[in-house]
Amino acid sequence: MAPPIPLLAVCESDGTSLLCGPPRCEQYSSFQRDSRPSRYLTFSKDGTLIGWCNGHSVSVVKCADGSVVSTFDLPKTALLEFSPLNNILVTWQPYTKTQDSPQGDANLQLWELPSGRLVKALYQKKVDSWCPRWTEDEKVCVRSVNNELHFFENNDFNSIANKLHMQKVSDFAVSSGAQPCKVAIYVPGSKGAPSFVRLYQYPVLGGPGAALANKSFFKADKVMMQWNQKASAVLVTASTEVDKSGASYYGEQTLHYLGVNGETALVQLAKNGPIYDVAWSPNSLEFCVVYGFMPAKATVFNLKCEAVFDFGTGPRNAAYYSPQGHILVLAGFGNLRGKMEVWDVKKYKQVSTPQAPDATFFSWCPDGEHIVTATCAPRLRVSNGYKIWHYTGSVLQKHDVAEGAELRDVRWQPFPDGIFPERPIRHQAAPSELGSTQAAPTQAYRPPALRHLPAAPSSKLHEEEPPQNLRTGPGGEKSLSKTALKNQRKREAKKAAKLEAKPDPEPQSAPAPVSHSQSEASSGSGDPEMDKKIKNLNKKLRAIEELKEQQASGKVLQKNQVEKIQKEEQLLKELQALQVKP
Repeated sequence: MAPPIPLLAVCESDGTSLLCGPPRCEQYSSFQRDSRPSRYLTFSKDGTLIGWCNGHSVSVVKCADGSVVSTFDLPKTALLEFSPLNNILVTWQPYTKTQDSPQGDANLQLWELPSGRLVKALYQKKVDSWCPRWTEDEKVCVRSVNNELHFFENNDFNSIANKLHMQKVSDFAVSSGAQPCKVAIYVPGSKGAPSFVRLYQYPVLGGPGAALANKSFFKADKVMMQWNQKASAVLVTASTEVDKSGASYYGEQTLHYLGVNGETALVQLAKNGPIYDVAWSPNSLEFCVVYGFMPAKATVFNLKCEAVFDFGTGPRNAAYYSPQGHILVLAGFGNLRGKMEVWDVKKYKQVSTPQAPDATFFSWCPDGEHIVTATCAPRLRVSNGYKIWHYTGSVLQKHDVAEGAELRDVRWQPFPDGIFPERPIRHQAAPSELGSTQAAPTQAYRPPALRHLPAAPSSKLHEEEPPQNLRTGPGGEKSLSKTALKNQRKREAKKAAKLEAKPDPEPQSAPAPVSHSQSEASSGSGDPEMDKKIKNLNKKLRAIEELKEQQASGKVLQKNQVEKIQKEEQLLKELQALQVKP
């Protein structure tokens, strides 16, 4: 049986449309276009329903035939969401007070589908975490109320089945997958106490030993928590609003790992700077981090938080795995030029480098073959439109909105896992009438008066780092690719040349260098105290040699280890001074 054809929903200021799938997306004949200005749209998790609000009402229709399921007279609705099994529709409108209603009206409504019956009306002043979160079987629903978590069972919202009493729970994340339900909670630090994230398995929420894992840390004003699909681990990106050192405009970020088996770790990143994006692979065994001052690095880590592959540096700030997990796209959107790097994850081989300037949105099609990029309002109010791509870089369709109109959102119809199988990766561009937009190699600017002259030797502002495989080889050391080894030898030769060219301030009085082996082979001085000092110095120098070997093999050293290596020359001088004493 052939896989279904995905639909693409397009939300514009002049109406809502539903298009029938790639490579070219045409109007879906079973869906009647809504010509009223759209505010928000969403699909149900299984893709069978679509709902949207247009400033007059909220409509829910079936994607298969376009038939209306329910219509709600809710003109002020700004957000809506389906429960995982489509039993409940959640709508939210901004909280307001009036003279007739000084307490305000309940602005969060839970509606039963398809009867349209109001199940529960609640107050939700803040838009953050506005929607209750369900498990996939809808047996447990979680909602944050006054800094504590309320748990409801079997969609019975008239009685609270359980509560998590904790000091000021600021955020939470419910695991994906079936039972048992797991929840990650974040409590910000106060009065000198650290912030912390804890994992619990419902319904065991209190008492000693109830937490599956606990990770505390300082420097956190807010966090972002991401469960993997197998609900075995959580990644926590902790952020501060201000970097007190003044090194970054974006504040400070750290990345932490928590496993349901109790293991926790701080993910060590090889470059200083912001953490732009963190993405779990659909296989739940690896994750990709984009980080560091521009040009940013991108690295894949395993569940032991060990670096598996380093993509080097480049103009990027986002990472997107395909639904099947076999392709990874690294992209630079926003204030960057929209360059995308498409990688074969299994072979770590680059497939293409398309470019989508001014794109503010990216999304994979469920088939794992196509993507959509879009320029949407209010982020950008000019050049609004979208493009359908094949991952090999070919532009299959381009649509620009009419003059005076705005594109608000585009969304692919989701499907359950396994509907679209993984296909072999192609490296040749797919045929297209619009061609491809491969990113051209950048060249340094030369004034017109100098363009006829020979080019001067290039000097780069930033030293670019090439991709390198960091998987552990059979000998226990991390194996580097041929290109990485070649570049590493070049860097080492360059450093050696600089050292040779550096003049010696006192060439006549400089003592001869003493190797570690020579110092250890020398006979004792006869002074026990001096021999003890020499022994300790030799021990520190041996440790530095081991760290230098690890650094040469590609291992990323911690800050204190790098500081130890920098003290080598000082230790050698101390050792030599002790050995020349009479």
